[in-house]
Amino acid sequence: MTRKAHIRPADIRGLSRLAIDATLGLTRLVETMHHNIARTPGPLGRYTEEPTRGITGLVYRTIEGGTRLVGGGLDALLGQLTALLETRQTAASATSATREALLAAVNGVLGDHLAASANPLAIPMQLRVGGQPLDLDAQALAARLPQAGGRILLLVHGLCMNDLQWRRHGHDHGAALAAAAGCTPLYLHYNSGRHVSSNGRDLAELLEKLVQAWPVPIESLTIVGHSMGGLVARSACHYAQHSGHAWLRQLRQMVFIGTPHHGAPLERGGNWVNVLLELSPYTAALARLAKLRSAGITDLRHGSIVDEDWQQGDRFERKRRRQCVPLPQAVPCYAIAATTAASGGKAARTLPGDGLVPLQSALGQHAQRSQDLGIPAAQRMVVHGLHHLDLLDSPEVCALLLRWLS
Repeated sequence: MTRKAHIRPADIRGLSRLAIDATLGLTRLVETMHHNIARTPGPLGRYTEEPTRGITGLVYRTIEGGTRLVGGGLDALLGQLTALLETRQTAASATSATREALLAAVNGVLGDHLAASANPLAIPMQLRVGGQPLDLDAQALAARLPQAGGRILLLVHGLCMNDLQWRRHGHDHGAALAAAAGCTPLYLHYNSGRHVSSNGRDLAELLEKLVQAWPVPIESLTIVGHSMGGLVARSACHYAQHSGHAWLRQLRQMVFIGTPHHGAPLERGGNWVNVLLELSPYTAALARLAKLRSAGITDLRHGSIVDEDWQQGDRFERKRRRQCVPLPQAVPCYAIAATTAASGGKAARTLPGDGLVPLQSALGQHAQRSQDLGIPAAQRMVVHGLHHLDLLDSPEVCALLLRWLS
């Protein structure tokens, strides 16, 4: 019987690095607060992020230097142990659903930092089936997927989630579509804390490799994205068009399930925390804690899917302009939105969203015509009495997918 590993040797090394980074970050935060308080400015005066000087500065530099020295030695030691233990354990054990869920959550919140610091906890982008990565080689794919057909279904998960979480309460939309529509479901696994556009570009490249290696002639490619997954899919289409990728010509349909096309208010609330903390020099240092959230999370503020939305300026600025990227041409697109309200009663424009994504954002609708995605009314649907995650196992959502994609 295959053992399920809740933690792997590389995880310990990754957590160690994260602890050292947190210690250094907390030291800088305390130093900034110390410096601002020592200046005794007014309650709404200007704050500074300059380091302290003199003996006080020497103390903080000593703490930082000692932390880096200890961290470097510990990392080197754990690196040697990981090399010895990983080869024995990894071959004999599969990862547990608990570990996968925790790793996905950490990547959603801190994934950009994990990737930039080459932390072993950072999730690499992969296409997976049954939680195991696919080797994008024709012979390997034929051996791994002997029943592979010409209709490919790609499912793209949302923020802080992973590919295994498409199965909820015993139901998996991908498996249901495979059984009813005869498609071959593949699941994307990615670091949802990176910028949406970075993941979109990588997905575009990954799909190009997939179609070149697919063991049978491809009839169609369909993408189903939940939440952030829909934004990543749109971004991939954008970069595939610019690069002239062949897979885009195979794309027949896209379905967005609870996707915040025009942003989510939860991230906007987080941004207001930054603004309020930075009003006073006595609390400004604490804004760094609010800014720990990942690039992927800040992209959800307005539904940003291209590099130009974040490459210039500060991604934490309250007022940022985003480019409106149209849906891919000649590809039917469908949108499913959820409302926590029971069916009937209120007019559609006054209904609440699913607890995370507003109704109009999930439907791609916008008050400004230039921002509206123009998804036809027959290809939009609102399901009632559901929260954001309920979309993953809703019989009504599954019936819509079967009707639209069969």
